[in-house]
Amino acid sequence: MATVHGTCTPEFELVRDAFTSHFDQGLEDGASVCVTLEGQVVVDLWGGTDGSGDAWQSDTLVNVWSVTKTMSATVMLMLADRGELDLESPVAHYWPEFGTHGKDEVLVRHVLAHTAGLPGWSVPIAPRDLADHERVTTALAAQEPWWQPGTRSGYHPLTQGFLEDAIVRRITGQSLGAFFDHEVAQPLGTDFHIGLPAADDARVARITAPAFGIGGDPAAAVDDPAEAELADRVTSSCPLIGDEPNERWWREAEIPAANGTGNARSIARVHAALACDGTVDGVHLLSPAMLDRVLEEQSSGIDAVMGYPLRYGVGFGLVSPEVPLSPNARSFWWAGWGGAMALVDRDARMTVSYAMNNMSSQTQDLRAVNLIFHAYAALETLT
Repeated sequence: MATVHGTCTPEFELVRDAFTSHFDQGLEDGASVCVTLEGQVVVDLWGGTDGSGDAWQSDTLVNVWSVTKTMSATVMLMLADRGELDLESPVAHYWPEFGTHGKDEVLVRHVLAHTAGLPGWSVPIAPRDLADHERVTTALAAQEPWWQPGTRSGYHPLTQGFLEDAIVRRITGQSLGAFFDHEVAQPLGTDFHIGLPAADDARVARITAPAFGIGGDPAAAVDDPAEAELADRVTSSCPLIGDEPNERWWREAEIPAANGTGNARSIARVHAALACDGTVDGVHLLSPAMLDRVLEEQSSGIDAVMGYPLRYGVGFGLVSPEVPLSPNARSFWWAGWGGAMALVDRDARMTVSYAMNNMSSQTQDLRAVNLIFHAYAALETLT
């Protein structure tokens, strides 16, 4: 049986058992899971190796891909809560150069809900271009939307973060990563980074890339030819293969939709505030009213890029019959390429966070889902 380290309250041993079973089944290289309840950590576990032959430690970090989007969304919501950003305003109100070719119709909430019509770059870029904020945002400002903004969802895997970053820079004078560090990470004392200092490289686990690049398994093709064409256009607009986080240029860049570096504990620290009406341990991030806005449905149905049903709120995915991650209506979530995932449940005041370095090649990777379901099973024993 695999050796798993950390702490787990007796009531949540089901989560430890599920986490350990992933290693016993050969599903993991190294990973971490954290569960909070009422803002307090009830599960904080890690195990396996860091991809370089060393043991995964308590402070091991890893790239969590699109779970980064939850941190970027939190920044946007904080600015809205402070009255510095209006979710109903056009993006061009804050970023005038953006309002060309019909993009004056793109509202801030469209960006947060993947309905802005800019899921990729019309003129493809190279992965290393992601480190050049001005280049990639200037290109987005100059292009036409791929559909009428607000009329459909189409996942924005990389562009969402740069659109948000451009808005944050114009409001605050800081990059999104710097704002997150000063206003979120430091006050909470959480070890999550959007742009990682070189001094922390020794703590970062090596990513094991999936068998297929960002386009996924060709055998799992989208049924609708038009959606398949759109998905291919998105992924080929910046073709990633998955091992980019092992390179310094990626870690030090600010790619606010994809290159957050942390672990389950650091994700959970931020999300615990969201689960507890916006405040944890005296650190206030958001008001309950702004968290209610997260739950306002922006779109629901087959996502034009992902090809399967998704229900979007403002900045997060919402639970649905197709994505039944929680039995509670006031729950929201997001996942990262390869398996990382995070769930926030305001009704239960619980969070579940999972981060790992073995990226799955499976279309439906159930490691995080298994942990979430076992967390709810444990929670039922307390009620």
